[in-house]
Amino acid sequence: MASDVDLMVLGDTPETLEDAHWFEQLRPGARLIRSKASGPVRERRYRLSSGLIVELGIAPSSWADVPLDEGTRRVLGDGHRILYDTGLLGKASATVLR
Repeated sequence: MASDVDLMVLGDTPETLEDAHWFEQLRPGARLIRSKASGPVRERRYRLSSGLIVELGIAPSSWADVPLDEGTRRVLGDGHRILYDTGLLGKASATVLR
């Protein structure tokens, strides 16, 4: 509980996910506590009923284009685990792990 969970969701049409009510349906009781835009990433920060904070980043697939921009490199370099990938994130990840 001393940390948070950060999730990045990439897609070809990220604007369809920006509403993020779909997350509230996955996690009933989740409360939106902050919305913010940083470059191409739209952040939605939620507090779960357990108190855990989940930061949901929504961005276009181009966020992971190689060569990586500095922001993407920093995020991936801080540590990450890919939960589902069509191949794009694997390539981006490999450039950070070299």
